[in-house]
Parts: sequence; C-alpha cells; structure tokens
Amino acid sequence: MKHIKIPAELKKMNAIFLQNGFEAYLVGGAVRDMILGKTAADWDITTNATPQDVMHMFHKVIPTGIAHGTVTVLFMRKQIEVTTYRTEADYSDGRHPDSISYAATIEEDLSRRDFTMNAIAANLSDGSLCDPFDGRTDIKNECIRTVGNPLERFMEDGLRPIRALRFSAQLGFTIEEATYKSIFRDDVQKKIQSISIERFRDEFDKLLASPEPSQGLHAMEETGVMKLFLPELAAGRGATQQDARGFHEFDVLDHNIYACDGAPRDNLTVRLAALFHDIGKTYTRTVESKQLTENEGGGTIEIIHFHGHEQESARMAKEILFRLKYPNAVIDKVCHLISQHMFNYEPTWSDAAVRRFIVRTGLEAMDDLFALRYADIYGMHRCHIQADSETVRNLNTLRERIRKTEQDKTALSLKDLAVNGNDLLALGIPAGKQIGLLLNELFQCVLDDPLMNTKEKLLTVAKNKAMR
Repeated sequence: MKHIKIPAELKKMNAIFLQNGFEAYLVGGAVRDMILGKTAADWDITTNATPQDVMHMFHKVIPTGIAHGTVTVLFMRKQIEVTTYRTEADYSDGRHPDSISYAATIEEDLSRRDFTMNAIAANLSDGSLCDPFDGRTDIKNECIRTVGNPLERFMEDGLRPIRALRFSAQLGFTIEEATYKSIFRDDVQKKIQSISIERFRDEFDKLLASPEPSQGLHAMEETGVMKLFLPELAAGRGATQQDARGFHEFDVLDHNIYACDGAPRDNLTVRLAALFHDIGKTYTRTVESKQLTENEGGGTIEIIHFHGHEQESARMAKEILFRLKYPNAVIDKVCHLISQHMFNYEPTWSDAAVRRFIVRTGLEAMDDLFALRYADIYGMHRCHIQADSETVRNLNTLRERIRKTEQDKTALSLKDLAVNGNDLLALGIPAGKQIGLLLNELFQCVLDDPLMNTKEKLLTVAKNKAMR
C-alpha cells in the first residue's frame, strides 16, 4: 500500500494549507488504522506551518498545547489537532517535553515518534505515504518496534514502554525482541516510574478497552510494570484458589485478569471492577482441613476460604483507584460493584429477599453487577458459561423477578413510603434521630409486605413503635 484515501474534510482543510503556502500530513494512529483497514476515530495533522500561522488560517482554533507546537482546529464539526513539525527533548517532569524545536521536514518530524507503525505520514493532497522507517512492513508483520534504538526512545519518555504494552493488547501485535527486552532494564524501569500517574492511567484505560486486556496485563506483570503501579494486583500471583471443590482453575492474579477479559469491552466500570474484584483474596485466604465421611470416600482434604474478601477487595480497589486519580464517581461505582459481587441467588428467595437485594444493590447498578457476575464466572476457567446452565437460569430468573418488582412500583426507598418525617412529627414524635430510625423501621415493614405502604397502616405502626 502506497496511498490511503484522505477523508473529504481533510482534503478541504488541506486546500487552506496549500493556499497559504504550507504542506500538511495526516500522522500517527489514524494512518496506522487506515492501513489496517479500520476507521480512524481521531485525526492528527502535522505541518510546516507554525501554530501562529494555523491560528491565522482558520477561524476557530483553540491553543490547547501551543507551548508544545499544538493547537486544535474546529473544522467542519471536527476537532482536529494540528502540530508543527518538531523535535523534542526529555520529559523530565514525566508529562511534557523539556524543550521543543521545530523541524524542517516531515521525515525529521517522524524520526522523533515512538514506534515505526506510528511513524508513517499521509500527504493530505494525494494520500501518498511517507514511511522512512518501514512501518508498513511492521504493521503487516504485526510487530511493535521502536523508531531507532529502543533504549534511546524509552529513555526520552517513560510512557513509551507503557504504550508498547497497550498497543500489544489493543492490536494483538507482538513487541519486537530488542524493544521488549529494553523494558526490563533498571534505567528504563526508573524512567517509567517517573511518569505522571495521569499519563499511566490514560494508557491503562486504553489497555482495558482492548479485545483481551490479559495480553497487555500479563506483559505488564512480566516486565515489572505492574509492580510499579499496581503492586496489590501483582501480589495475587501464587495465591492459589484451587481445591477439591473445583471452583477455580487459576491463582488470584490470573483469575482477576481473565475476569477482566470476560467483562464488556465498552464498559470501563465493569472492567475495572472485574480486574480488582478479588484482590482482597490474597490477604483473606485461609485453608481448612476437612475430614471426609466414609460415604464421601474418607480421608482429609483442604478447603480454601476467602471470608470477607469482597469488602477487603472494595477497600483496596478504592485506594488503588484514588491513587490513579480516577473520578470519585467512577471509584464509587467500581467499589460498590466489588462489594456486592458475592450475591448467591437461589429460587427459594422470598419476594422480600429480592426487594432487599434491589435496595442493597440499587437498580441503577443492576446491569453492571450482572455483567460482573458473568465476568467472574468466565475468569474461573477462561470460558463462557453455557446458556442452558443452572447458573444462567437462576440469574435470568432473578432478572425477571427484579423486573416484575420494578413494574409493580413497590417501595424501594424511603421516598417511596406513604408517610414522611412531617407525618411522624404530626403524631407528636419529637424531631431528631428518632424520626430517621422510625422511618427506616417502617421501610423494613414495607419491604416485608408492600401492602403495608398506606398512610393509615404506617401511622398505626409508627404509633405503636413510638409508645414502646
């Protein structure tokens, strides 16, 4: 392939560059994806025009990274990053290059990029490809290789090794041997550790959105990167779970990793919850010796327990996600799912038990919790559960009972009660803590029997309880 098809919007944009005496190229992941036959989600342009030139040429320009030669052009309802040809020095702060020097040619600009597959440019005039480092061959061979010496590239920016691991998972490519070995070096590990946590998190999110995060996560473990950023997760290696009951095939680390594979690719919340849902097992693991009866074959077997691991896992996940600077809303959702993932539905559950499950979990979290349960099951043996299995039938039954409870408009929160605090005050119950406690007691009555949710019945109950 010597050319790619340039989108109409970019052709019109290019006409403006040409009219002003400049050249422009599409670069980076968009070119790589087009060579792979994929649709490019974002467009990055590089040009010999300076940021000031670009701001004069286009009507709507945001100086998003003007200190580093980058502006964002709003053009034909698209946000397009435009960067001047450049070279750059080290990232000593772990986030931004120490200095920027504008380059004279597209070839010089491409020489500063991380991997050969990302160092290909497409001329916006005719789609012809500039590929000075033979990135197309590496794309064809599904190979991730640095531009030039891997040690030099990685010591320029400690994020690049993380990006190699992420691309490996995202694209299913193999990291070239010399490139991969360089990640293990002590000086590279130190450079990796210097990057800002936000830059790591952004790459981590992209890795988790890959078809099978396990490829990148296992590489993170092998290279030592996991211990740098996620030591609690890495500690699950060797924490065995397999016992005579046959529930688990893998240790805690692999189970978490494969559960992440089994979670929906487009749902970061569930993938995070799946990856961390059992990390507390490493610290709650106990082994019990059980004597078998004669009918069971006699002898002694070991049974492994992880009592309370879901709460410990939620606590640990909160610390990890806070450290990685995830938004509080994400942290709360993930940790809530982890804390609730050990529900064990049986058809013998009463309607009141179903209602209490809904209240404890929250209707808004229900779909994610079921997705986490399926991911957890996948992670046990790395295979999807059979659609006609008893477990699936039970989960489907529970879903249907939840749906029916929701349709019946049963009271599922204090605001659904037929009485409120003012009604209790009118009974002569003094304001304060007692009002809240009494409302909660009334709510429990309604969860047991929805027919109790009338003002008359609840006020009668309230009077009796207040007189005790």
